[in-house]
Amino acid sequence: MTALHDLPAHDLLAAYRQRTLSPVEVTQAVLAHIERWEPHIRATYLLRPEMALAQARESEARWLRGEPKGALDGVPSTIKENIATEGDPTPLGTAAVELVPAAADAPPAARMREAGAVIVAKTTMPDYGMLSSGLSTFHPLSRNPWDTRKGPGGSSAGGGAAAAAGYGPLHIGTDIGGSLRLPASWCGIFSLKPSLGRIPIDPPYTGRAAGPMTRTVADAALMMQVLSQPDARDSMSLPYQDIAWSQFNKGAERLRGLRIGLLLDAGCGLPVEPEVKAAVERAAKLMEAAGATIVPMAPFMTQAMLNGMDHFWRMRSHIDLQALPAARRDKVLPYIRTWADSAAGMSGTEVFNASHQFHLTRVNTVKACSAFDYVISPVAPMPAFQAELPSPTNDPLRPLEHIGFTVPFNMSEQPAASVNCGYTTSGLPIGLQIAGARFDDLGVLQVAHAFELIREPQRAWPQPPAG
Repeated sequence: MTALHDLPAHDLLAAYRQRTLSPVEVTQAVLAHIERWEPHIRATYLLRPEMALAQARESEARWLRGEPKGALDGVPSTIKENIATEGDPTPLGTAAVELVPAAADAPPAARMREAGAVIVAKTTMPDYGMLSSGLSTFHPLSRNPWDTRKGPGGSSAGGGAAAAAGYGPLHIGTDIGGSLRLPASWCGIFSLKPSLGRIPIDPPYTGRAAGPMTRTVADAALMMQVLSQPDARDSMSLPYQDIAWSQFNKGAERLRGLRIGLLLDAGCGLPVEPEVKAAVERAAKLMEAAGATIVPMAPFMTQAMLNGMDHFWRMRSHIDLQALPAARRDKVLPYIRTWADSAAGMSGTEVFNASHQFHLTRVNTVKACSAFDYVISPVAPMPAFQAELPSPTNDPLRPLEHIGFTVPFNMSEQPAASVNCGYTTSGLPIGLQIAGARFDDLGVLQVAHAFELIREPQRAWPQPPAG
């Protein structure tokens, strides 16, 4: 029998409807499971059991009246720390930020509350979200449930760890260069970085997207139904579109006749490790056996593009840090200070040339993908790395060498998902990235679900250490 904390959202909602389970007993089970896991992985911020139980009791009363509030009523959920929740401080993962209560829920948090979700906790992130790890000067070090010596990825570090560990079925993260997909890959879960503007967010920023982090495509599709509702605060959001998110399940037949590009070389950054390459190649063969045509792709990113984006982000962060009082600036993670301050001597011409790489990345990505229905690749060139490291290279002057597969789809505004496609010999998950044309978010979900149906059997989710 499946434990309550492991049940997907669809099953919970059906049980609430049939009155075979209540949101209170499910929330109690999730909180008890978090209590067992949390000392080992430290995924949460503002874990407040009594507040969660109060929400669950309100949900239970609505279900007993036959009046559920929305599509997620009573489902335990978490929200990434940088998505504002009314009355709570938003430290952005760093001890340098003043803890000021947020005046209002940001759009993703507002949509979850409106849908009746039980917000169990917020989840951790590294300083300013600028690392693909759980290393933070504000939060305790977050770790990977599959191997607590490893990190969960970032910057949606706690969200990835929480989903893999079973802190309820629904989690929200954000992504500007891979921050949803990298933790999803390294924690063996599913995540969708939607088309830019599909999910309203505040504040909006070029390439920045919020998205679901779940164990299944089905639960992500359910979240998209809620999160994609309009919000005028996002000046970059897409016009609202009534997408049939419930039509994510078209079966393995959805792959038949598709022309899918296979990208095994990002063209920049670290080389793909053999176990990762082999897992993605096996995934491609499974798709081919299901009727897709797989076409090898040449790399379309360059090291100059990756370096340019890196240098522009360094200058942005340098300016932000220089604006802080010295005492607060000194609290920022030294790795990030070294990275940001390396931009201090850049000229205006150099900053412009660096910023231009965002546009070149966009143009190259769209052009390369235009010949295909979908593109598959590794999410990252390696599996999860040592938890204490800020990045795989541990070098603040080479910090983004692992995002060559993910960042182009932020700049091209295309939807891209991570779905587990295998494991290393040591048992670490490996993510397959599936990218689609701009606005084809539902298609990416359908292809990812088709792959779920044909992939090799999945291993049991990790369990908290005994004692």
